[in-house]
Amino acid sequence: MKKIILIEDETSVVSFIKKGLQEKGYEISVAFDGRTGVQLVEANDFDLVILDIMLPEMNGLDVCKEIRKTNQHVPILFLTALGTSENIVLGLESGGDDYLVKPFKFIELVARVKSLLRRSINHTTAPEAPEPEADSEHVYQVSDLIVNDYTKKVTRGGEDVSLTSTEYKLLMYFLNNPEKVISRAEILDAVWGVNYELGTNVVDVYVNYLRKKLDSQDDHKLIHTVIGMGYVLKKP
Repeated sequence: MKKIILIEDETSVVSFIKKGLQEKGYEISVAFDGRTGVQLVEANDFDLVILDIMLPEMNGLDVCKEIRKTNQHVPILFLTALGTSENIVLGLESGGDDYLVKPFKFIELVARVKSLLRRSINHTTAPEAPEPEADSEHVYQVSDLIVNDYTKKVTRGGEDVSLTSTEYKLLMYFLNNPEKVISRAEILDAVWGVNYELGTNVVDVYVNYLRKKLDSQDDHKLIHTVIGMGYVLKKP
């Protein structure tokens, strides 16, 4: 059973979401303020965080940043009444993976939850399996970037690169479409997997995240902008 924590201070919203998701088979924990939410996430192994922004004790943006200091992989879904483009980008830049604006339809919340859980990387504490050989079908290489999709290990120039689940999925989409110019709409559909209402800002934000982590040298950039068309991953 997937474990979800809901960090939300409106009791009516908590009751509605908790009841609905429990009926869908999820185990739901609740925190009514931001600081308690951080403590619970640090002390437990949750599969998903649903997070409001306007919270007592600590706002949702700071909660998200605090969680990301120690946990880069748990998916975080912002669920808030703050629906401007600026708010959405701030939420994603703080480390969120998705953003749903109140009021919302429960069926859309469930779709977002399922999408995030599907694409989250499984970071269990089970014993590590042997790493595949370099020529394995699980290993992708472009220039000095090496991604092992079996162990989810990413390196560039021999240095480990830590990615969130969404960043990793975006990178894998590029790797599976080398040299292809990919539109923002294609990326939204492939990486987020639901009918997105956010426009293309989310794509630009996450491509910039990847660039900061992968493209440390100006003359060895892997991800290139094709003006008016989208992005492409190719050798420097």
